[in-house]
Amino acid sequence: MNSVPTSNHRTIALVGGAGSGKTTLAEALLHRAGAIPRVGTIEQGTTVLDHEPEEIARGTTLGLSLAYLSWPTTGDEECAITLADTPGRADFVGSLDTALAAADVALVVVSAVDGVTAGTRFAWSAAEAAGVPRIVVITQEDKARADFHRVLAELRSAFGQHLWPLELPLGEEQSFHGVADVLREQALDYDETGHHHDGPVPAEVADEEHRMHLDVTEEIVSHDDEQLEAYLEGKEPSVEELERSLAREVASGGAVPVVVCSGVTGTGVDRVADLVCALSPSALEREARIVIGGADDGTGGTELEVAPNPDGETLVHVFRTVADPFVGQVSMLKVLSGVLRPSDRLHNATTGADERIHGLFRLRGAEHLPVDVLRAGDVGAVAKLTGSPSGSLLWSRASGTARPAPLPNRAAVFAVSLTPVSQSDDEKMSTALSRLVAEDSTLVIDRAGDQTVLRGLGDMHVAVAVERLARVFGVHVDTAPAPVAYRETIAGSADVEGKLKKQSGGHGQFAVVQLRVSPLPPGEGFEFVDSVVGGAVPRTYIPAVEKGARDALATGGPQGHPVVDVRVELYDGKAHSVDSSEMAFRTAGSIGVKAALAEAGTVLLEPVSTVTVTVPPELQGTVLTDLSGRRGRVSATETADDGRARVVASVPEAELARYVLDLRSMTGGQAELTITPDRYVKAPNPAKV
Repeated sequence: MNSVPTSNHRTIALVGGAGSGKTTLAEALLHRAGAIPRVGTIEQGTTVLDHEPEEIARGTTLGLSLAYLSWPTTGDEECAITLADTPGRADFVGSLDTALAAADVALVVVSAVDGVTAGTRFAWSAAEAAGVPRIVVITQEDKARADFHRVLAELRSAFGQHLWPLELPLGEEQSFHGVADVLREQALDYDETGHHHDGPVPAEVADEEHRMHLDVTEEIVSHDDEQLEAYLEGKEPSVEELERSLAREVASGGAVPVVVCSGVTGTGVDRVADLVCALSPSALEREARIVIGGADDGTGGTELEVAPNPDGETLVHVFRTVADPFVGQVSMLKVLSGVLRPSDRLHNATTGADERIHGLFRLRGAEHLPVDVLRAGDVGAVAKLTGSPSGSLLWSRASGTARPAPLPNRAAVFAVSLTPVSQSDDEKMSTALSRLVAEDSTLVIDRAGDQTVLRGLGDMHVAVAVERLARVFGVHVDTAPAPVAYRETIAGSADVEGKLKKQSGGHGQFAVVQLRVSPLPPGEGFEFVDSVVGGAVPRTYIPAVEKGARDALATGGPQGHPVVDVRVELYDGKAHSVDSSEMAFRTAGSIGVKAALAEAGTVLLEPVSTVTVTVPPELQGTVLTDLSGRRGRVSATETADDGRARVVASVPEAELARYVLDLRSMTGGQAELTITPDRYVKAPNPAKV
């Protein structure tokens, strides 16, 4: 396994919409390469890459999985391929981003039946934003209603004319039996074992195939002056020369090859592997980006490009961690520079932890394949890196700060509150949730009053996290809709007295404070003013009064919510030389503020968020109508760079509990959504809260 030169290594991210056939294609590639003895199926839950119980139960990919295979190329050489299978659902886009951060090329998988879907567009955009070259694979050619030409037209319409088909299907639907190689102008006819024999292109597609051959050849040579000059003189380049030129265009993003196959029958699958090895950049051709220095919160620093130099200092990107109930934490990693061996000791430049590398291995789904060394450009895994969460950098330096280039910000848009089922669950929940977030940075944990809230990218994202919480960490919780974080503010000014006078033998407790409590402008928070003159309240007790005021506001007003935007002025009071204390004045301050809230009354405030929705122009009206029904106030409508419509509105949080689910339903999954907390405003009808 270590004998394949690193220049022949490829990390391939399988991306695309849900149901496009990514996992089935991966299974077919593994079987055709001899890495697995038989082909598993999604329906039976026997595929290599969808091995988690949550995936098997739902019949869909929910996280990033890796699978290593070796593929024979020309001569005696081999190409080492690490497949990175990604989810096609918007809830799990974090795994797509993570895979692209480690990939050398993205295999955009498109169904010959469904064509270009919202998931296809999103995967394409993510790969483009990450700067990852693309190859398109049209799958499911054996299915009813498969239509290669329609899908090719959709692809070019959506993503540009630089998509060039290198194959034509021979037959479609149940009669799909082979492919025509456009560059070689040969037919590859497949048998039931997935192997093929070469022959002439059938007459019924010969003219179309030859036209495509000329178009593709002219496009390839147009980017190479020497080849173009020879071509214009009537000298057509060899297939090998065309592939080398095309590979350069693929690496730069100037060309996107399109191939066709069926993962179920195996037709064309070997060609996919051949072309991936021939046309995609190797692991040594793609530089990585890291950020040196910066603040602890991940801001600032200097961006630096790192060449994958096997002779350089060791630099390792831990791009994903997974808690395994049997072996503990498994860290998926890519060696960006240098060499990684078992027993190496490295410093985590992101968290500050020192780590010892235990046994190295490659992954094939849940299977661990031991290796002795990983070199620059290689992807592998290691167990028990307890101080290295997803998104960490390890290096051979003893100190210093660095982190990987940041992934796209995917803001949480769906939330539930968590209630531990038992005392034991309560004791373990905080640690377990921290480990969940260390695995998946798109999960967010926060507090709403005395409740723990789990936020994610959708209902399935959150549901799967709760299931993993129980299965992997043994923490069982009940879920409920996340509470809306209402606030209160005082309705007017009130002058009150806070008084504590107790005598129970020995030293008593005595404190009197005169307070003037009044509202502040929205968003001002809290202000404490000391106006005491003449020493009526000793200076040492004034901070205690402020603490008592803050205690009362945090405890909640008459309507049961924390109180904000309040000014508390201490202007007089009384103290006793023996019985007064800091605790007495703190209690008196709290009593006074509560009395002011009761006397003046409070106004209920509700949180408002800025909602940004990006959709195809024809769906803009639907979105605007729905936002209006949610008490939304539209502040902007504009056209995005890609031609889609962008709507920006302010919407009360109470109207957004299920908005992401409703939005996906009304737009067919074509909308992109961000929700950003903005401000508090007066609630229109407190009786409904």
